[in-house]
Amino acid sequence: MSIDLRRAALERWLAARFSGRAVCVAPASEDASFRRYFRLRVEGESSLIVMDAPPGKEDCRAFVHVAKLFAAAGVHVPQVHAVDLESGFLLLEDLGSTTYLERLDAGSAPALYPAATDALLRIQLASRPDALPAYDRALLERELRLFPEWYVARQLGQSLSGAETETLEAAFSIILANNLAQPRVYVHRDYHSRNLMVCDPSPGVLDFQDAVFGPITYDLASLFKDAYLRWDEEQVLDWTIRYWEKARNAGLPVARDFSDFYRDFEWMGAQRHIKVAGIFARLCHRDGKRRYLADIPRVLDYLLAACRRYRELNPLAALLDRLHERSAGGGALA
Repeated sequence: MSIDLRRAALERWLAARFSGRAVCVAPASEDASFRRYFRLRVEGESSLIVMDAPPGKEDCRAFVHVAKLFAAAGVHVPQVHAVDLESGFLLLEDLGSTTYLERLDAGSAPALYPAATDALLRIQLASRPDALPAYDRALLERELRLFPEWYVARQLGQSLSGAETETLEAAFSIILANNLAQPRVYVHRDYHSRNLMVCDPSPGVLDFQDAVFGPITYDLASLFKDAYLRWDEEQVLDWTIRYWEKARNAGLPVARDFSDFYRDFEWMGAQRHIKVAGIFARLCHRDGKRRYLADIPRVLDYLLAACRRYRELNPLAALLDRLHERSAGGGALA
């Protein structure tokens, strides 16, 4: 039986901090990175969350920095109570265990989504260009490259012909041109139902350590074209219009014409969905986390719908269809 050396070190750190008091540590959650979270119960205190972020694989400094930025913007993020950067341990406020994903349904969405877009607006309104890394072409393109490497080659077992590679490269180029032309704000980069908590005040916002300064529609695409749940396109359109109206009234640099804004929203979504399909395949084949494969068909449905709606992206839709036809058994793209 292997010994969890990280957990043992974490428990020693906590024992030293809460010397002489009863301490109970239990797993709280994991995510798609190397981070782990534990719920800490200390005699006489409210529960806390302990983040285990192994140095060399994760950087706690980014979490602490972004937490300060978002808290200053009036967003409910976990308060940081203690930091050990050398060991990679953080002691955080506990925002509870109820995610948006667990609570969202037709009855709760009319309250939960406006709260989420209000928090997003606060983040975006606080933006300044020198506070976070740039979501530049190199990073956006590096994310797109996960798709041919991990989804096409590893998950589907397919090789692209020269012509197919040209089609993919052309699609990447026009998607990136759109993304990079958008106004830039703070981007959470994973603003979706698993990282938003139902608490007081709601939402509590988690998993923001990879925040960047980039395209204004990115987080909205993450929220309304969620990899873990899906709404009718008519409903997404309505919510997107409501966000756009609030953003315009708040003075954010959204497109003056909603049709232009919605196009940006869909093309940004295309970049994200290409990336996410690659990440989910990598989580399976590199990290042994197979559960993410079940979400790939939803992600690709979003991508295909956008590609079929815009003439410039039609060749990418046709390529995806061909990959589907060639994949083993001709089943769903996953």
